[in-house]
Amino acid sequence: MNLTEIEKFTEERERLNKLVLEEFADLEIKRFFGLDSQVYRDDVLPQKTKEMLGLVASLVLRCDDCIKYHLLQCHEIGVSDAELEEIISVGLIVGGSITIPHIRKAVDFWKNLKK
Repeated sequence: MNLTEIEKFTEERERLNKLVLEEFADLEIKRFFGLDSQVYRDDVLPQKTKEMLGLVASLVLRCDDCIKYHLLQCHEIGVSDAELEEIISVGLIVGGSITIPHIRKAVDFWKNLKK
């Protein structure tokens, strides 16, 4: 079976999360993992806004895995190309030109998500 980049990323992330939680995680790590998933639920700010904020933060921090994860979430909840363009612009302004290589990868990943 020939997996796409998206499938490979998703499967590897799930495998590694499971490994950490089953083999290594103490109570604090498990709580952090749980908190991470809870933060993105609808509340005062809708999930869509929170995912867009997460994507900006990931761009600024230059975490390619985090960028991919938030791109997947943004795609699933209906972020448009125009919204993504503005998200990337905010990340670039806040993070500076050092974010450009990560932006290139993000745009390529987004293009693949839309296929």
